[in-house]
Order: sequence, then structure tokens, then C-alpha cells
Amino acid sequence: MSLLLLIDDEPVIQHAFRKAFYPPDYETITARTAAEGLALLVARKPDVVVLDVNLPDSSGLRTFDRIKELDARTPVLLITGQGTTDLAIQAMKRGAFDYLPKPLAYDQLRELIGRAAAVSRLMNVPAVVAETGAAPADADALVGRCPAMHEVYKAIGRVAGTNATVLILGESGTGKELVARAIYQHGERADKPFLAVNCGAIPEALLESELFGHEKGAFTSADRKRIGKFEQCHDGTLFLDEIGELPLLSQVKLLRAIQEQRFERVGGTETIQTNVRVIAATNADLEKLVANGRFRSDLYFRLNVFTIHLPPLRQRGDDIDLLTDYYLTRFATEFNRPVPVVPPDTRDALRRYRWPGNVRELQSALKQGLLQMSGGVLLPDFLPVLHKAAADPAEPVAVAQEPPVARPALDWDRFITERLEAGSHEVYAECLALLERQLLVRVLERTGGNQLRAAERLGITRGSLRHKLRALGLTIERGVSTDEDRGD
Repeated sequence: MSLLLLIDDEPVIQHAFRKAFYPPDYETITARTAAEGLALLVARKPDVVVLDVNLPDSSGLRTFDRIKELDARTPVLLITGQGTTDLAIQAMKRGAFDYLPKPLAYDQLRELIGRAAAVSRLMNVPAVVAETGAAPADADALVGRCPAMHEVYKAIGRVAGTNATVLILGESGTGKELVARAIYQHGERADKPFLAVNCGAIPEALLESELFGHEKGAFTSADRKRIGKFEQCHDGTLFLDEIGELPLLSQVKLLRAIQEQRFERVGGTETIQTNVRVIAATNADLEKLVANGRFRSDLYFRLNVFTIHLPPLRQRGDDIDLLTDYYLTRFATEFNRPVPVVPPDTRDALRRYRWPGNVRELQSALKQGLLQMSGGVLLPDFLPVLHKAAADPAEPVAVAQEPPVARPALDWDRFITERLEAGSHEVYAECLALLERQLLVRVLERTGGNQLRAAERLGITRGSLRHKLRALGLTIERGVSTDEDRGD
């Protein structure tokens, strides 16, 4: 839940904020004067501050400047009345997040506060390295201990304390933003702002204005002066995601801003001096884009001062087990559920899947599985992405299609201990279900999927076997057949 501090002396505005921003998304606290607001800022450390520039005990930018002295990273959104817009623009130059004129437009206000809360989270939630999967609950963690991730950790350590431009390369969903935040939080600018711009998510016509700002009247919809991210993030760190999507014209301006730390707003002639560290990321092959003339070679070389390569999840081996346990623990807490047990056949299936969406796709699959499962065991059937992969011949995942394989032995002591510690009151049923599942899968593998022979070896009827397969959600796929299927 984001904590929102409103500093405004108008009771109507305070009432409207409390009605609009409430739990579970927001907690709103209010102050009528600058003194009250600064006291609350120190005592509660809000995620976002909304500040009226005209207060009974203060006016102009004195309160804003004092807020920035206390915490330069807290996003401050200014409310301006008639004749105070120039003050707001001055505040933007000094690092204010944005400003809104009265009367306030609810949709615009909600969108801006939502963005400010997201920015605050990027700066304040720790991005930590967790080789063993154990990480603080209030942190976002880079989890993994494969050799490629060790190289990533070492690279973060080498470059964080410098002002060097960093280029992070990796497929979508590999955690490029987390690496950027870790560099920022371990760097010398950690007490200054961190802003992120997704170059692929902003229309080409607006991207230059987003980065460098514009003057009033610069283009048709430019009805007021706008301060861009390079000016707003002075002394801080700017993360440019999907840099490969940057238009060629904007690439020229970005190159100058990185090289000389100078630029002009769109439609302006005044040269703005700034001091910003740039971290860029992309999933594109920039060398190929350079060869095709879609990305400037001089900008590529300027960005490529220090490069960090993030490996795709399918190449991270046992890290999938670590990530599975880490995210299941987090999501179980989020959904107020016991942490499920992950049996060996589920882990096998997770390791075999290629994960084209990488860690982001794994997170989504585990959330779905946790919400769909019944009982305390996360079976492969509760993970729809594995069924989709099995149906796609290009995705070689189907446990029953493979010849019998050596599986890791089930650790009963661990299973029972985890269920008891999770507070389960169905341990007996959970153990029997897991035992039956392990038994049936292994016997069916030994009989090549022949249900009649499997039933004989188990000492049960074929009807009973079929009933148990349905109850456990087991299916027999291609390569596995019954005697009837073979015409015996």
C-alpha cells in the first residue's frame, strides 16, 4: 500500500483525496500547513507528496525545497492555483515529479499519483542479490547461483560505484530493470532520483518531449511548457528501457545529452545543462540494428561502455528450482495461503520447459498454479503453461512422452515437515495423494503406458486404475497406450 501525504489547507481538497485514495491501494494522510506537512514527512516517510504551492505559513517553493533537502527521492506532485504555474515549472526544474492546475481533474490526478507511487517503489524497494533464494520480504531479489548470474553480480559490483554508462542486454523478462535498480541503489547517486522511461511504450512523436521536455507552442498539443526527464532527473540516474526502439532523430539528441550533458527542449533555443547517469537496456540485437542503419553506431559505442548480459532462464539450470521456491513463498504470503510442496515431477516439467518469457513468465505460471491448485501439492496439472507446451510440438515438454527417467527421490521427511510447518490439517490425505501419484506414474512408465498391465502389477482393476488417474489429474499422452489401443 502506498502512503500518500497531501499538504493543502482546503478542507474540500483534503476530503476529496481521502475519498479517492484509500486502502488497499493507498493510505492518505493530510496536513493543512507546511510545518505540519514537514513533520509528517519526517515521521511517516510517505511514498508520494502532493503539495499546494500556497499555504498559510509558506508560499512559493520554500516548502518544496525543504522536502527535497529532507529526501531528494520522494516524488512531489504540485497543485497550482491561478498565477502559480510559473512556480510549478521552476519546481519541475528542481526535480518535482509533475504539477496539476486547480480545479483538479480526477482521472489525470489518479494517473499521475499512480506513476509517482511506481517511481517511488523503484527507488525505495531494495533490489538485492539472493543466491540461495532467501531474501527480505520487502525486497525485489535477483535470485540465482548459476555461473552466468555470478558474472552479473560481479558486474554490478564493478560498475555501481562509477558514473559509467551501462548497457544491459537480455531477453524480455530476464530482470533488466532489477539490475538497473541494483546498480543505482549501490551507486553514489543512491540518495538522488531514479527515473525510468520505456522507449518502446511511448509514441515516437512524444518520446523526444518525454526525455527533453518542450516549450509551450512547440507543437499542436503543447499548451504548456513541459520539463523532460533529463532535466527532472538532474544529479540522478535515468533508466532507458527498450533503447533499441528509440527513433533515429531522438538518438542524435540522446548522444549529445550523454556526451556533453547538454540539450535543448523541443521548440526551444535555451541550452540546458544537466548531470545524469544513464543506464540503458534492450532485448534487441543493437549490432544488427547498427548494421541495418536503424541505430546510430556512435550512440551504440557510447552506450556500450560497460555491458551486462543477462542469461535466459532456460540456460540457468537449477536456478529454476531456486526461483520456483522463492516466488511460491512470496505469492503464498501475498494470497494468504500455505506454501505448497513441489513434487519432483513438477520440478522436472518446470526445468524442461523453455520459458520464452523467462522469469516473468515463470512468475505468472506459478501465480496461476497457486490460485488453481487444491490441497497442498503443486502438481504439473495446475500449471497451464506446461499443458500448452505439451500441445506444441515445438516445445518439448511432456513427461509421459519421455522414456522412463531417473527422478530424484522424494524426501518424505521434508514433505511432512513442510506440511506441518505450513499448518496443514490434511497431511494424511496429502501424503496418500502424493504417494499414489508417484506410484502410478512409475508403474505406467514401466509398462509403457499400458493400463491393463499396470493394473495387474498394481493388483487393482483397470477400472480402479482409471478412476485413480482421473482423481489425480493424470493423463496418458502420445507414446503411451492401452492394450485396446494396440488392438490386443
